[in-house]
Amino acid sequence: MLLIPCPWCGPRDDAEFSYGNEAHIVRPADPSATSDEQWADYLYLRNNPKGPFRERWMHAAGCRRWFNVLRDTNSHEILAVYKVGGTPPAEPTAPAKKESQG
Repeated sequence: MLLIPCPWCGPRDDAEFSYGNEAHIVRPADPSATSDEQWADYLYLRNNPKGPFRERWMHAAGCRRWFNVLRDTNSHEILAVYKVGGTPPAEPTAPAKKESQG
């Protein structure tokens, strides 16, 4: 079970939430000047990284509000939660690799 901390309701079971895909996707500024290929990219192409990833979630069975989550897709660890329009936290940097001593 994954506990997702809703900014308004507190930690809840992930079954109460709906996933909204990648956060901070910018809509094309001039839709009438956007090509079909650019629209397809905007609508369908998303990043799928291994590691920290900014996502949108909605508390569907609670307050029904959208918010953003910084989640590690490798471990599913929630690194940060912030409201839509809020300042995104910096992504953690990977720890430096230790050189083997031998």
